[in-house]
Amino acid sequence: MSEFTIRHITRYTYEDTVRDSANQIMLYPLVGEYQEVLSHSLNITSKPLVNIHQDYYGNQVGTFTQAQPHRELVIDSQLKVVINSRPVPKDVVSFEIQWQELDALRSKLEFIDFMKAERFEALPEVKAVLEEERCKNCTPLETAQRFSQYVFDTFAYRKGITTVETTLDEVWKLKSGVCQDFAHILLVMLRLTGIPARYVSGYICPNKKGMRGEGATHAWVEAYIPGYGWLGLDPTNNCLVNETHLRLAVGKNFSDCSPVKGTYRGTSNHTLEVSVVVTYEDGKTPLVDEVVALPVPATSMSTYKNSFRRHQEMQMQQQQQQ
Repeated sequence: MSEFTIRHITRYTYEDTVRDSANQIMLYPLVGEYQEVLSHSLNITSKPLVNIHQDYYGNQVGTFTQAQPHRELVIDSQLKVVINSRPVPKDVVSFEIQWQELDALRSKLEFIDFMKAERFEALPEVKAVLEEERCKNCTPLETAQRFSQYVFDTFAYRKGITTVETTLDEVWKLKSGVCQDFAHILLVMLRLTGIPARYVSGYICPNKKGMRGEGATHAWVEAYIPGYGWLGLDPTNNCLVNETHLRLAVGKNFSDCSPVKGTYRGTSNHTLEVSVVVTYEDGKTPLVDEVVALPVPATSMSTYKNSFRRHQEMQMQQQQQQ
């Protein structure tokens, strides 16, 4: 069991007054057997009413508006959580029976979205890799771990080289990126093999051993393992997800899980800053802040409809209207 305190601040500063801001936030941790929220406060500029609903995948989603003119929007989320250790899955039945069980899931509604692999030009190359890497007598668990190892070994972790607009073809060619790129490639590999897989957004908390993405927003994959359920795999760190990973949302891909996104009316010039601070397990020693500040150039809705997708590293999205 581990206890963490997390503060996630999103700050939009506009060049001129804007209005009619409509926003969606997915900053509410998923609550379950292995994740308990001790406290959660959410402070937003002008204290708007936040309406909360549950989406198709079971995520808590908040929506709010800022109709009044404003020059700044700050969303300050503060969490105190306990994450319990998850049991490690074990293969107790034959690999043939497990693959048959997964094949039967193709017709079940709750798994359909998580078994469809995205189409892209390099798909034949990916399939060729799968043939080389896949062990014919391996169980789904062994296969999932083998593919996670492949992504970890093959792709270099480099910040700033990709954005949320970077296609799978580009990531495959670059053989580098950040956590969400690693997650998207692993999703494709698992789904092509017949293993249901879903994207997870959240935070990776420090364990004093050093991991990629510590103290920041993070992304990984959950694969469905027969006899066990959804198993978290972090290809960025080549590990099973356990008590250092805090889950915020799940979905088909990044677009289903974006922590913050919205629209507003006014100037297209603004600066977005994101700060994430996670304390160590003693609850006192903070990890160094992740602070990102990006100036955003003027854009037009007619030429660029999803300008918020430029902000991959903080997993934010913003769309602007003139």
